Amino acid sequence: MTREGPFWDVLEGRADPPPAAKTLGFELVEANPEEGTIEVSFTAGERFLNPVGVVQGGFLAAMLDDTLGPALVATLEAGRFAPTTDLHVQFLAPARPGRLVGRGRIVRRGGQIAFLAGELVDNTGTVVATATATALIRPARA
Repeated sequence: MTREGPFWDVLEGRADPPPAAKTLGFELVEANPEEGTIEVSFTAGERFLNPVGVVQGGFLAAMLDDTLGPALVATLEAGRFAPTTDLHVQFLAPARPGRLVGRGRIVRRGGQIAFLAGELVDNTGTVVATATATALIRPARA
């Protein structure tokens, strides 16, 4: 597989990450395009907390979207992109500030549609949220 395109440019330091990924503290741990899996980490800062002191669910959803999407994008040829068309998140446990690890995988991929799944795990190994998503594979816009 050729490692070309914006995804690999960011991961190999040739381009800056998207602003949303920077905000979430996105860091690649491991990507396996052949298996359609990825592991990333995020830094949940104090700015992400809700009034009771845990990470607000919208940030967890964004982290899961930034886990599942790249699992698929890492497998695409240059000039293709896969925006999320549906994201379903289940919040299982409170997430505290600090490092959260996202693990994503391609469940099934067709010519234009892909189904994705993954989870966020805290530093104790507790799964704090899971998600499934659908993505539409299409040409990237210039």
